[in-house]
Amino acid sequence: MPVPTGARRTALAGSTALLLGLTLAPAAQAHTATPAGGRGSLVLIGGGLKADNTQVYGEIIKRAGGVNARIGVLTAASIPASQDPDAGDPEKCSNSACNGAYYAGLFKHHGAADAQWIPVDLDHITHADSDEVVRQVNSMTGFFFGGGDQYRYVTTLLHGSAHTDSKVLAAIRAKLAAGAVVSGSSAGAQIAAGADMVTGGDSYEALRDGSSPGYFDDPARLGYLPEGGFGFLRSGLIDTHTGTNGREGRALRLAADTGHDRVYALEENTALIVEDPSTPRERLRVLGPQGVAILDLRQARTSKNPSAGWALTGARYNYLSNGDRYDPNRWQILPAGGKRPLIPLPASPIPANSDVFYSPANPAGIPYSFLNTARALAASTRRTTTAGTFESGPRFTVTFTKQPGFTAWTSDDATAHTVTGLRIAVAPE
Repeated sequence: MPVPTGARRTALAGSTALLLGLTLAPAAQAHTATPAGGRGSLVLIGGGLKADNTQVYGEIIKRAGGVNARIGVLTAASIPASQDPDAGDPEKCSNSACNGAYYAGLFKHHGAADAQWIPVDLDHITHADSDEVVRQVNSMTGFFFGGGDQYRYVTTLLHGSAHTDSKVLAAIRAKLAAGAVVSGSSAGAQIAAGADMVTGGDSYEALRDGSSPGYFDDPARLGYLPEGGFGFLRSGLIDTHTGTNGREGRALRLAADTGHDRVYALEENTALIVEDPSTPRERLRVLGPQGVAILDLRQARTSKNPSAGWALTGARYNYLSNGDRYDPNRWQILPAGGKRPLIPLPASPIPANSDVFYSPANPAGIPYSFLNTARALAASTRRTTTAGTFESGPRFTVTFTKQPGFTAWTSDDATAHTVTGLRIAVAPE
């Protein structure tokens, strides 16, 4: 069964639901088996979570109680069955119900005692305030939010424009506060954001045109929701599918436009684990084969020339990979054990990069283009390099610079697996 993993340009279809009075799934046993401990944790994946990713599925299950884990699966970001022409075909369907069954089966395959779809979607908006579904939620020890369109989570679980917790969301929020794990991939990670949650956009159009509050049919237009998502993680903006969709540019522009000084830019098939979220004890760790970029805009400055366009200086780019830890309250990065400072080599090349944000308009583009240039500079003795956008009118140039505070760490003495403090500037030509 195909499961949406976040295409490079997906129109965020909008969302007036048909309230169909369908029967609820059988309720789970009314018990509340929340794991012991203090405040809970988040496991946020940048999309593209592979079925065989035992690291990430295992981490979620472990945090939900291991062999006793009971995972509630929410897939309201998917289209409902009533909008899926293949709803009756288990081999082709891609709607909330069949995606819920798919993820539930995966969690059981990876060792959870039980996993159940929580039946809330655009066909069942009223279920978000059903006491029966709340009892099902309260029987779970952990939760997983699937991908699709994060605005559908707003429509179904936040009462749309009212932006108030439904009973189901309030119950999940209480479970998190009591020690449960809440996880999500792609839109399911994005919805954990606080104020100014991104709703869509591509990097070039974002740099050229800026951001606007709202939700737009044009998938290239940078939009954001001022009220945010669920607000589980508030120490920075969240973006997903970063390297595979070239989203570093839109993340920088949105943060600068909305006054945020940090972005967690998540890569696919890799998790950002957040302990004690939104508390003074909050701490983060990266788990998986790719990484998480942390964009630091504390010293960033922007300008706009009426004839040339928008520019940014003073941003810092950090890239964390498997095992690296981060203290958001101290802005402190701790590379994983076994990593050591990378010694740059004079002969290490820095390939030319004329598509730094992996444009959807470039059929020959290369994913992780921005990261590739950052890593190439880290491995070289050169202090600076530039890369440009595929589009022109204007063409934007990104300048990467090693300044005091820059360090690269490696596990193989060749690749910059962890990068800290690389200066970034963006300017129109």
